[in-house]
Amino acid sequence: MERVAAWLAQHTPPEVGASLIHNDYKYDNLVLDPQDLSRRRSPRIVGVLDWEMATVGDPLMDLGTTLGYWVEPDDPGEMRALSFGLTTLPGNLSRRELAQRYAGRSGRDVSNILYYYVYALFKIAVIVQQIYARYAEIPRYARNDRQKAGLTQDPRFAMMMYAVQTLGKAAALAIEKGRIDGLAG
Repeated sequence: MERVAAWLAQHTPPEVGASLIHNDYKYDNLVLDPQDLSRRRSPRIVGVLDWEMATVGDPLMDLGTTLGYWVEPDDPGEMRALSFGLTTLPGNLSRRELAQRYAGRSGRDVSNILYYYVYALFKIAVIVQQIYARYAEIPRYARNDRQKAGLTQDPRFAMMMYAVQTLGKAAALAIEKGRIDGLAG
């Protein structure tokens, strides 16, 4: 994660403007029109949930976040095991295709999409580690007063550190390969 953070600092793109961004845009934060689900084209979105991380920022950050949660069928097995949603199912676009569609509809330049994808993986790993910290018993001397260690007993959180490691590896692999897709090969 330290190498990923250093790479991000060295490759920060120039500002492209600001807009309202959701900051957690993914399938499970969408409400789809139930009357529209049987159509072959994309169903109509009638609502977007979970706005607590919304802010004003680079609009490509929302695309990056979506791609960070977008697991593909040909991703490394560790990433497929995380599978944040339905993106591995047939009929979904690849991350590359999704970025190209975004560019076509928004007119925005996505030539630096690797940065936004890696940033999203890093951000998601930080969020997951914070969730893990609420579960883990961290010695008092190793944390500051604001950390909330050991506040939940939910056994689902025990494996969160695995997810942090997997996301860090995926970010490093994307950097190494210089792309957002075809990471397993």
